Amino acid sequence: MKKSRGRTGRKRRRKHLQSFMDGVNCSHQLEYIMLKKWLKDRGFEDSNLRPAQFWDTGRGLMTTKALQAGDLIISLPEKCLLTTATVLSSCLGEYIMKWKPPVSPLIALCTFLIAEKHAGEKSLWKPYLDVLPKTYTCPVYLEHDVVSLFPEPLRKKAQEQRTMVHELYMSSKDFFFSLQPLFAENTETIFNYSALEWAWCTVNTRTIYVKHSQRECFSLEPDVYALAPYLDLLNHSPNVQVKGAFNEQTRSYEIRTNSQCKKYEEVFICYGPHDNQRLLLEYGFVAMNNPHSSVYVSSDTLLKYFPPVDKQRNAKISILKDHDFLENLTFGWDGPSWRLLTALKLLSLGTDEFTCWKRTLLGGVISARNEQQTLTITAKICHFLIEETQHVLLQISQLKRNRENLGKHLALVEALRLEDLKILQKSAEILSDLNGATT
Repeated sequence: MKKSRGRTGRKRRRKHLQSFMDGVNCSHQLEYIMLKKWLKDRGFEDSNLRPAQFWDTGRGLMTTKALQAGDLIISLPEKCLLTTATVLSSCLGEYIMKWKPPVSPLIALCTFLIAEKHAGEKSLWKPYLDVLPKTYTCPVYLEHDVVSLFPEPLRKKAQEQRTMVHELYMSSKDFFFSLQPLFAENTETIFNYSALEWAWCTVNTRTIYVKHSQRECFSLEPDVYALAPYLDLLNHSPNVQVKGAFNEQTRSYEIRTNSQCKKYEEVFICYGPHDNQRLLLEYGFVAMNNPHSSVYVSSDTLLKYFPPVDKQRNAKISILKDHDFLENLTFGWDGPSWRLLTALKLLSLGTDEFTCWKRTLLGGVISARNEQQTLTITAKICHFLIEETQHVLLQISQLKRNRENLGKHLALVEALRLEDLKILQKSAEILSDLNGATT
């Protein structure tokens, strides 16, 4: 008897551990109970999805039944979607209609989110606002010390993102001020920069694509955003396939899976075939073992290996620029990309081979010397990037000790850099094999 009790105890412990690994059901939490009730009032039929906390992805949705390819994951009625139509039917509508020059659909949604958040208990959208993140991990939210640890191409894009959000705020200040009659408090304190930052990240990271007809009261930017309560709890995986679209017949946004999913497992959707730099820039996370991930080679790194003594160097750079071969040069899981090798082949052309540059861009072999030099320089660039990545990882581990408040953000950059290191090491192996085969 004792033995069987022990076995049952072990089984129970194993089951408990397994359920923790799978995810902890959060349906009983008040914020989710209120959200579900609110959605039901708007016509949402309870699906097989339950909010849960997962050890690796954080908050997400688990399924209470096994899903087969072709199954409907979720169907969210139009009434549950937050779109520019929602904004225009609110008290903000008349102010947007008369404002010149017209505001963008993006600013309309941001303004609505800020105003509703400020309304607190009085907001009709409170159950949704209560489950939205209070803060984000997109580059606009990160400290300079963290952004400086990004790979160079991502660092540049992060800076552009920050500048764009700041300009959006500055250009919207007059419009925000025009809303003063709606508020007892000063609009400057409600629609401040940190409020816009939060609203912009909410729209940028959580909207689904739903095309709306162009309205005169908005600027000419495409009106394609819709916030989708509950549905936006679904996390991204690069390894699943789904179909998501607005169904005109049912007037609902529907997602169908093309993959299988076991009972009580997390249900994933795919935001697109994005590499980790794009995922971090747009959504504030990275996906481990992402098949779409790449390590980008900046033009500065590329040109470091070609001395200015080459009289044709400037002409070669011009050709690469004209044919868009100085951007999107990468190392991937399968080694250096064709674009990277092509750019390096052209830069490696000898004086007597320069007239063959067109053939090079089309993928032609020019000479054994050119092929060998290209592989040698590609390997040097790969090893340089490995050393640089290892150096940054060392910096991150030191910062994690000294700046504990940045722990979560540093862990994000660390995950990105560790993935980069794996890709570069795999590429180095591939190049070593290629070099061995040609010598």
